[in-house]
Amino acid sequence: MQNTVVVYGATGHTGRFIVAELVQRGFVPILSGRDAGRLEVLAKEYDGLAVRPATADDPESLDRALDGAAAVINAAGPFAVTAGPVVEAALRAGIPYVDVAAEIEANTDMFADYSEAAKAAGVPVVPAMAFYGGLGDLLVSAAMGDWTSADEAHIAYGLTSWHPTPGTRNAGAVSHDRRGGRRLRFSDGRLQHHDDEAVQEAWNFPEPLGLRQVIAEFTMADVVTVPSHLAIPLVRTYMSVEAAKDLFNEDTPEPVAIDTEGRSDQTFVVDVRVRAGNAERRLTAHGQDIYAITAPLAVEAVDRILTGRTRTTGVASAGAIFDAEDFLRALAPTLTVN
Repeated sequence: MQNTVVVYGATGHTGRFIVAELVQRGFVPILSGRDAGRLEVLAKEYDGLAVRPATADDPESLDRALDGAAAVINAAGPFAVTAGPVVEAALRAGIPYVDVAAEIEANTDMFADYSEAAKAAGVPVVPAMAFYGGLGDLLVSAAMGDWTSADEAHIAYGLTSWHPTPGTRNAGAVSHDRRGGRRLRFSDGRLQHHDDEAVQEAWNFPEPLGLRQVIAEFTMADVVTVPSHLAIPLVRTYMSVEAAKDLFNEDTPEPVAIDTEGRSDQTFVVDVRVRAGNAERRLTAHGQDIYAITAPLAVEAVDRILTGRTRTTGVASAGAIFDAEDFLRALAPTLTVN
């Protein structure tokens, strides 16, 4: 059916936001994931949505979960474990795949391993359609405007706090292990591992944050999504120090809802600066709760794919497959862009 969307990992923190967003926008979610009991509990909150348990190591269960659906959103990390099996099931079913992976290596694998198969099948596959990776790519793409190339792109994340979910911690541990504890940068047109010490510097964010200390080369998924389609040889991401401290502190609690939508009191500002020669362009977005904002990003992506508002097929980042400026406008008032 045209309006049915499988949410794999539906009972996770971000997955629940995605389910709610789908329902609000008139889609019919099919709840999927590993834990049948938790899926049944969630289904009762929505007067009995369909439940289709599946595990990443059981292709037949994934095929059953996706049967007859219009698209699938994968919200189950670690994506190093789930992304491959779920996208393969989507390709077998011939339906679009969107995920919310922030894991750099998982996103790199998606482009490397599935681009040919997805293109041959004519199936849109959009990885990292989330706060990290997707939003930054949209902002850089919109800031570029009529430029066909640039020298540098800088994406600074200003978070007033970061209460990581168990999924975030698990995904981070998997990425850390895959790169042997080394750090990453995107420079000279390629991803590079390095052992340099982290450096702090000042970043003057627009309101409501203002001047903050950030960790330079706190590398996020944007170093995969942006260079996948834009000729920018240096892409660098930054993270506010207070957010990084929360993330690295094992005692930082999980997010706590403060409103009826389930959002936490976290405020974020994503500040993008793109330079070509002596010219610089800047674009900024701010909002509330990095996990909550991922839901409208992923669901808007599915909506645009299913209604034919795309620029390409196969594996593509947000800025490559969608009209970035129009996409960002569609996120108002949840996201303020200026």
